[in-house]
Amino acid sequence: MKPVWIVDDDRSIRWVLEKALARENIPCKAFSGAQEVLSELEHDTPQVLVSDIRMPGVNGTELLRAVKRKHPALPVIIMTAFSDLDSAVSSFQGGAFEYLPKPFDLDKAVELIRRAVDESVRESQADESPSDVPEILGQAPSMQEVFRAIGRLSQSNVTVLLTGESGSGKEVVARALHKHSPRTQMPFIALNMAAIPRDLLESELFGHERGAFTGAQAMRRGRFEQAAGGTLFLDEIGDMPSELQTRLLRVLSDGTYYRVGGHQPIKAAARVIAATHQNLEERVRQGSFREDLYHRLNVIKLRLPSLRERREDIALLARHFLAKSAAELAVEPKRLSDEALAFVSQLPFPGNVRQLENLCHWLTVLAPAQIVKVEDLPLEIRHDTGSPLSTAAPAGAATAVNGAPLPMLVPPATAWSDQDWLTQLTAEVERRLKAGTPDVMDALAREFEATVIRTALKHTHGRRIDAATRLGLGRNTITRKIQDLGLEE
Repeated sequence: MKPVWIVDDDRSIRWVLEKALARENIPCKAFSGAQEVLSELEHDTPQVLVSDIRMPGVNGTELLRAVKRKHPALPVIIMTAFSDLDSAVSSFQGGAFEYLPKPFDLDKAVELIRRAVDESVRESQADESPSDVPEILGQAPSMQEVFRAIGRLSQSNVTVLLTGESGSGKEVVARALHKHSPRTQMPFIALNMAAIPRDLLESELFGHERGAFTGAQAMRRGRFEQAAGGTLFLDEIGDMPSELQTRLLRVLSDGTYYRVGGHQPIKAAARVIAATHQNLEERVRQGSFREDLYHRLNVIKLRLPSLRERREDIALLARHFLAKSAAELAVEPKRLSDEALAFVSQLPFPGNVRQLENLCHWLTVLAPAQIVKVEDLPLEIRHDTGSPLSTAAPAGAATAVNGAPLPMLVPPATAWSDQDWLTQLTAEVERRLKAGTPDVMDALAREFEATVIRTALKHTHGRRIDAATRLGLGRNTITRKIQDLGLEE
């Protein structure tokens, strides 16, 4: 590990911190001024920089800016005896890891430095260039299936139907299908069926001729025409009006269409990718979606997993979204503490990846420190007990950041009291004892473990590693228990 650098014109402060860090076996190096640090940075870098803000010559704020220009990932802790708002704001705007007012508690100062060291080591081990980030992130087996499907469809022009919950990333996958196809140099045009007024949707799709209707003062090319040679992404296809379903079916079957008010056929040269969060089979049975159109669209169906089905990707996605938000706002990326990440990873996320992205944007704007703790998370997703499953938001608590809604979660179901199942267990034990059942303890223990593991596997859709993580078991342990308890399918 590299040493921690301490810069302060106060010799006593340097001496106290040096001794305290030495007791913790943290190597350190002290400087009396910022200019010495800047000279040393020409040929060396610290693990963490701890700097006073008020110093003769180059002050701490100027040093912070200079350091961040050359070493943006280096954690910098700013100390000051002037605990004023301007100092705090300038420190965080400059990308400080944390703000430490003097006089400080020595143990807390050492704890803060250790946190910064741990974060610096973790960042250096997981350093990832933004240019290396793919357009879709995911390590879960369910996402690997999606990646394989994109690869298999890369050279095809076949129509694709994307299904999955709202916010699961259907448009991102549609763009990836376009990017990895021979049409990548041609336009990608997206149209949300639910976002366009019903009476304007036909003109949006197919365009119109001048004078076709009141207000049509000039000819307008529709989305099909704009996407010629490229890809047309029709989102929320389940909300398409029935009369337009007939026109779309004709385009897909005949390969031609007419502008509204037009008489000249136009060749449909766009590949169609449709998406929906609805159950189209059920809508077909209800008569609200044409069965022949459904079969035309459903040439290749690709289902996107919800975020609940790929919890192992939450840490990767959160790091990406925090970096993305920081880049957009030109600030230092926030980082989730281990406890906050564990908490966030257990949230239900009904809004899926989009909700996680909104949460990361909220944290980038409003979290008070560079390292986000559980208590820094929005009130809407916290509960007094700390249970991630009990996250009902207080009335009127919702707000928005840059138009992105705060991450609201589903209200908790009515809780079953701890005593209810214990009462049932007590009654069952008494019944077996009165009946003279042998090996009561062993039998109940096996039934208990089998029930818990079976429920966890059902909750994680059969993914053993995920189930083991949720139950606090090791991978080998859950595999052995499944075999011992006869839970193999």
